[in-house]
Amino acid sequence: MPEARDDASEPHARKARDPRDGEPREEGPHYEEEKGGAGVPDSFQRLWTPHRMAYIKGENKPSGTGAGDGCPFCELPRMTDEEGLIVARGQWVYAVLNLYPYNSGHLMVVPYRHVADYTELDAAEYEELAKLTRHSLTALRKASGAQGFNVGMNLGQVAGAGIAAHLHQHVVPRWGGDTNFMPVVGRTRVLPQLLRDTRQILADAWPADD
Repeated sequence: MPEARDDASEPHARKARDPRDGEPREEGPHYEEEKGGAGVPDSFQRLWTPHRMAYIKGENKPSGTGAGDGCPFCELPRMTDEEGLIVARGQWVYAVLNLYPYNSGHLMVVPYRHVADYTELDAAEYEELAKLTRHSLTALRKASGAQGFNVGMNLGQVAGAGIAAHLHQHVVPRWGGDTNFMPVVGRTRVLPQLLRDTRQILADAWPADD
């Protein structure tokens, strides 16, 4: 009679499917991929986005706190809607797609005036910021069937604001089963649509002024 084997004592005896080609591969604590590197395969796919690290390190961020210090929120209104990814323009406030979205359709509602804090807005800016936020929700529901939203501001660098010198409100659409509000490590969300296409779809779905 053949001697019984304890597979649990032989970590390299188990087989796993290589996610790249579907073929069984040796699985163990030092699994080495064909193209070099080590690690145990799992069910996740990776989308490498080195441009985000460049942004985190400070590239394309304003060099100072003034309106003339390279603030992108001051520069965007001077571009065409297509170039700046602007979805809608009001008299005091505009809505623009986030170039580094947390989720597909991530909008920001931004005053034209270079102000850092919510308490610095005047009455007209308050009113129009609320109006464009409401229109953002309506357009996203119509265009994408969003089931929920994260809406809010990060006021100050210590609160997580990427561009703290110029106030902006995030409107992030959510769906059941999507990832957390701001994925950081381990899971990467693949955005299914180019930003310029998303901009056009949302612009077409934007409600008429009240």
